[in-house]
Amino acid sequence: MPRGFAPRIQAVSPQPLFDEVMHERTRLQLSGMLAAVVEAEFARLRESLGISDSALSKHLKALEHAGYVSLRRYRDGSRTFTVVAMTDAGRHAFCGHVAAIQRLAGVASMRPGRRPAPHSIDAVTPIAMTRRPR
Repeated sequence: MPRGFAPRIQAVSPQPLFDEVMHERTRLQLSGMLAAVVEAEFARLRESLGISDSALSKHLKALEHAGYVSLRRYRDGSRTFTVVAMTDAGRHAFCGHVAAIQRLAGVASMRPGRRPAPHSIDAVTPIAMTRRPR
């Protein structure tokens, strides 16, 4: 490679992929919050979402089981803290899920007074659906 040239990094757009684990309303909000930060403290997430400790634990367990978040506990004196971080797989799943929702919204959106463009539903690229084993 000639001097002064940096290797070209190729940006990859997420494939629209509807994710049933992430689609649940609270988990989708939680994923959106975690996607914007490196990590977040459990108590901060609970307060921001306005849900109980047990409800947040349940949602985090589902996301952790899917491999979308990692939990780390640490002690500071007599207090124990839990820190939550989104994994690369979780970030990829979130971006793909948002892309799938955007695609659905684009297909479904109509402005008042406008007729939909003449096209067949077959002309739209299908959205992949995944179902996680239970």
